[in-house]
Amino acid sequence: MILESIIIVIYSAALALIFLYALAQLNLLFNYVRARKKNEDCPKFDLSNRNEVPYVTIQLPVYNEMYVMKRLLNNIARIDYPNERLEIQVLDDSTDESFEENAAQIKKLQESGLDIQHVTRENRIGFKAGALKEGLKTAKGEFIAIFDADFLPGKNWLQDTIPYFKNPEIGVVQTRWGHINRDYSILTRVQAFALDVHFTLEQVGRNSKGHFINFNGTAGVWRRECIINAGNWEGDTLTEDLDLSYRAQLKNWKFKYLEEVETPAELPVVMSAARTQQFRWNKGGAENFQKMSWKVLKNKNTSYKTKIHGIIHLLNSTMFLIILIVAVLSIPMLYIKNEYAHLSTYFIVMSFFVISTLIFFICYWFTYRNIYGGGISRFVEYVGMFFVFFSVAMGFSLHNSVAVLEGHFGKKSEFIRTPKFNINTLNDSWKGNKYLNKKISPHVILEGILMLYFAFGMYSAFVVGDHGGDFGLFPFHLMLFIGFGYVFFKSLASKV
Repeated sequence: MILESIIIVIYSAALALIFLYALAQLNLLFNYVRARKKNEDCPKFDLSNRNEVPYVTIQLPVYNEMYVMKRLLNNIARIDYPNERLEIQVLDDSTDESFEENAAQIKKLQESGLDIQHVTRENRIGFKAGALKEGLKTAKGEFIAIFDADFLPGKNWLQDTIPYFKNPEIGVVQTRWGHINRDYSILTRVQAFALDVHFTLEQVGRNSKGHFINFNGTAGVWRRECIINAGNWEGDTLTEDLDLSYRAQLKNWKFKYLEEVETPAELPVVMSAARTQQFRWNKGGAENFQKMSWKVLKNKNTSYKTKIHGIIHLLNSTMFLIILIVAVLSIPMLYIKNEYAHLSTYFIVMSFFVISTLIFFICYWFTYRNIYGGGISRFVEYVGMFFVFFSVAMGFSLHNSVAVLEGHFGKKSEFIRTPKFNINTLNDSWKGNKYLNKKISPHVILEGILMLYFAFGMYSAFVVGDHGGDFGLFPFHLMLFIGFGYVFFKSLASKV
């Protein structure tokens, strides 16, 4: 009974942590609903008055972006802002033929009268953070707007964001990501679903109450003074954006989040690309927990509630590890439940934790409804999307748990960029993209094994106990089977 007791304790603790995380999400939902009802009047620059137009530098950190650079530069050139107060820096670390192509296009834009600079360096020290820091040395702007290569800000983007910096306490203005290829596949719809929750419920829910939020690495603007005051960009984690965001807010800089300003971008369309992005984000989150959590807890200017939300925010990626633990132990727990009748009261109590899923379901519905609208048809659509999202998210739990563990234990790795594809419609193809990783990770094989493991879990529902089976965990195991199966087969297909 010793092994069974250990399993029960770990399983119970993991469920309790998921429940606490769900309660935090519910609190953010309350904040989100209240924030949408409140009209906030902020001081703003009057950009129609030339004397109030600040100098802005747009930084474009790029590395081997052959498929999207022309689209990016043409789009940035269309941004409406006085030319004499605007500078564009292409921070180009490229090592392939895209470098020369970029140089040629930048020269054409320079000849058109645009102040655009091709900023290069001899190495990739610090990766993206290093490139941003290098560009800052010569940047002319008081404010620094940053866009990754797959983002397409609208013509009025600077006019929608820069005015908020009239408040001298604001160090960052962040906008909401949109998705130009949301409906390309199940994979892009799942990614869009997850990002929409972050960019509505979480960002608004935290920002509206003055809790720490994060600059999302792109589609936002920094006050130059804020970057310098917070210690400048550092490349010791894989999410330099989260790192600098927390250092700035610990210095009492305020962040302004604009849900109403959407910045379209391209989602990864291939599983290998999504895996790369997920690994970097989740490992970086764990690295930042190790780097920043104690600083948050001991900061005297931070409220108790902000500290709690800050720690939970930094632990976001660790939830994948908790979910994986619950998933793997759920099958032994099924057998323990039907083997030890005297534990029936415990399992009745544990069934209470199904409320965590209900909380997530309610929270995510609010964000889905606010983006796509309500009604019966939308709700039915949402129910299906919620099932698919949770299944695929759990299918990523092994991959992301490895990233989280590496982050917590301090294993360093390179900043591996997410390949871009220039995919806009269903007719566009990713086949032949030269940046795709063709190697099959050992994690993929383990994901295939887990798919079979949860198939065994579904089979177990029919054979455990003496009363014709136990189907309480069957839906959970079905979702895990689908999720790991989807990730496994899609990962193999992306290597073709």
